[in-house]
Amino acid sequence: MKRVLVIAGLLTALVCTGTVGFHLTTGRGWLESAYLAVVTLTTVGSRDSGQTSAAMVFTMCYLIGGLSIFTYSAFQLGQFVVNVEIRRMLERRRMEKEIRKLEKHYIVCGMGRMGTTICEFLSQRGKSFVVIDTDSEHVEQVCREQGWYVIEGDATDDAALKSAGIERATGLATVLPTDADNVYVVLTARMLSADLQIVARASEPKAIEKMERAGATRVISPFSSGAVKMARFMLSPSVEDFLEITDSGGSELELADIQIDADSPYVGKSLMETDLRDSGVMIIGIRRASGERLLPPAGSAIIEAGDSLFAFGSSEAVNAMTGLTSSG
Repeated sequence: MKRVLVIAGLLTALVCTGTVGFHLTTGRGWLESAYLAVVTLTTVGSRDSGQTSAAMVFTMCYLIGGLSIFTYSAFQLGQFVVNVEIRRMLERRRMEKEIRKLEKHYIVCGMGRMGTTICEFLSQRGKSFVVIDTDSEHVEQVCREQGWYVIEGDATDDAALKSAGIERATGLATVLPTDADNVYVVLTARMLSADLQIVARASEPKAIEKMERAGATRVISPFSSGAVKMARFMLSPSVEDFLEITDSGGSELELADIQIDADSPYVGKSLMETDLRDSGVMIIGIRRASGERLLPPAGSAIIEAGDSLFAFGSSEAVNAMTGLTSSG
């Protein structure tokens, strides 16, 4: 940016110098002198600057100096543009290399208002994710400034999803503008990854069933979800305030779904035998791989591989537990 300002300053100073010079050597008015300076500098030469010796000498010096400065400015500007493109290309390659190393990360398709909110939520909790969006200008302003991984492309395209590492991802959220695009993303993502957790946004009620049939794990309708939340605020304001605290960014409390892998140190232990309560984590529910739910679970409940533990506690403790269980 500084280089562009220097070039603009040089060209402005050159025009001003030519205007003053032609005014003094030819005796013409300021506007006419400025006109002569511009046409002489651009080598248009559509008007004679004057026949006096002083005018001809100044014109020759002005042309030589002007062409030199103009050539230098053009070279510097071209170099600036090329350097910017090279930096972007190198940055894109670096990002693609880092994305290929990601595992158990998340993919966000669409960077509208909902997509941006999802990314902010994941970022605040230190989760790795990749954004897919076609709006390069918006991506440049938001994602690159935040340091988020991004793929500039169409989320409905298999190549874009593969570039985002969908085979290694834990979950995907699709919040594209239209239900048709979201259905297509769900269908494509499910074909590429059978175990992927897919959350999709639906604007119309009719689209919910289609997305579920296409393979969505969960379909969210912003309008119905918002209406239910408003109703809960009216019926149980204190409970909803409590849940707002657990959802807010920077909160010390966290409510999370912890997936128990086969190599987790908690497998085979009862809840009372673990150190979860001492570390600040409370297990408020267990969902077995078979679909059985223990709400609330007894202290003697045995943790099994494939269980989903609904953990509540301090953010630090919940995140530490997430790392121990090898969850994304």
